[in-house]
Amino acid sequence: MLLRDLLNRDDSLSASVQTIVMRHPDVLVLTDIDFDHDRAALRALAAWLAEAGHPLPHVFALRPNTGLPTGIDLDGDGRDDGPRDAQGYGRFSGQGGMAVLSRWPIDEDRVTDLSTLLWDALPGSAMPADDPGRAVQRLSSTGHWIVPIQSDPPIAVLAFHATPPVFDGPEDRNGRRNADEARLWSLVLDGAFGPPPDRIVIAGNANLDPDRGEGRKGPLRALLTDPRLQDPVPQGPHGAITANWQKAPGPLRVSYVLPWAGCRVTGAGVDWPPNGSAVHGLAWVDLNP
Repeated sequence: MLLRDLLNRDDSLSASVQTIVMRHPDVLVLTDIDFDHDRAALRALAAWLAEAGHPLPHVFALRPNTGLPTGIDLDGDGRDDGPRDAQGYGRFSGQGGMAVLSRWPIDEDRVTDLSTLLWDALPGSAMPADDPGRAVQRLSSTGHWIVPIQSDPPIAVLAFHATPPVFDGPEDRNGRRNADEARLWSLVLDGAFGPPPDRIVIAGNANLDPDRGEGRKGPLRALLTDPRLQDPVPQGPHGAITANWQKAPGPLRVSYVLPWAGCRVTGAGVDWPPNGSAVHGLAWVDLNP
């Protein structure tokens, strides 16, 4: 259906395309975009952007953890095939995945995919001791990718989309997982998964505000204040807000673009689609490497 709507230039998607074109990014990380094996929908989006005057010809996506069956009853409803029993919430495999589009080539042969890391294998994991998925549950609800971009100088985009820290019970399973999904990047910077790239930009949806709403704030706050990174707080009519739900939890900052400390940030903000229908805005940062 996504491919159909992209090929038909559906009005429901045109506002998002207009927003991207107006911001004209060099590298774009998308979250909550459905995945298909041949990247047909992603290529159709790239074709639409090129037609609209802003080509991003290099595209990348991996199969996300969303909708990937575990075969275990994770939510305790007596079934093992529901959307909450998957590695990440999804009614089908690939629902709500991620993608990277770039003006420069993407070195796919050197991509590091941390999405298969088991949650229990994360150093200092906050996984509940009695969690039914301990042997199979992956940490990434969608994915954690280190994507080399062949710009001049080259950069590496650390893309992710964490689970919301709600929709669970007193065991706080989603809250614990959300916190560990953010903490994974701190461990990457520490070298726990090999030498980290020199010039990195963490980009994605943490599904957590450092000050407002529910969730375990510590790991995200540690990431935002890490001296190896910069946190260019967006400026605009809505301040640092990147998502605005009409009902609870209301306006929050949940999406982040965090470049390495050595670059010069020349601007940061959030762009909202012109029709006002989107929950999430486009968080952006301008860099002089």
